[in-house]
Amino acid sequence: MLVLAIAALIVALLAGFLGFGRLAATAASIARIIFVIFLVLFVASLILNYS
Repeated sequence: MLVLAIAALIVALLAGFLGFGRLAATAASIARIIFVIFLVLFVASLILNYS
């Protein structure tokens, strides 16, 4: 899951560097959403495994 977020972030950076603003914004939004899902699942697994 974290790898997908990093990949989307790299796509966003490359698209922004090449001048594709809308594509960069979309990829950055996708990366942010995937990262939040990763964090929620990570915290949930920590709570469920240690209680």
